[in-house]
Amino acid sequence: MLDVKVSTRGDYASRALLSLALHGDEGGPTSVRDIAERTGLPQPYLEQILLALKGAGLVRSKRGVGGGYVLARRPAEISLSDIVSAVDGPIVAGDFGQPHTDGACDHEGQCVLLAVWDDVGEHMRRYLEAATLADIVAMARGSARWPAEVESAATVTPPWASGS
Repeated sequence: MLDVKVSTRGDYASRALLSLALHGDEGGPTSVRDIAERTGLPQPYLEQILLALKGAGLVRSKRGVGGGYVLARRPAEISLSDIVSAVDGPIVAGDFGQPHTDGACDHEGQCVLLAVWDDVGEHMRRYLEAATLADIVAMARGSARWPAEVESAATVTPPWASGS
């Protein structure tokens, strides 16, 4: 099975924003220390991630006593793709480049495999674009079903192998 991963930064950023969304109704900003304690994330690394999220317009910050972070948009307006892209850049299955469409491959099979990796990245992108922070909040609170178990690679059929 192809192992496509969300980075540690992407996971931590998602966990931090989930914490803000879960506690957003408490009024006022949440300190980095509180987010770190709730999520179990290392505070120095979390500070760097929150700065990247602020730069992407996903959170706002307030300095001083009572300061901290709040979501800059409603949870329903923030996709997992927004979060992961803010800290990791574009979502891709690998850094392999684009396939040649004119058949001018440098090495045997290269272009076909580049097209497959590009397709895998596109599927991951679409999945993360469809999932919002509000969806994850609902799952965390038990008011929505958790994502289905991932099918094994043996039961997943790529679109070109369906025979249509």
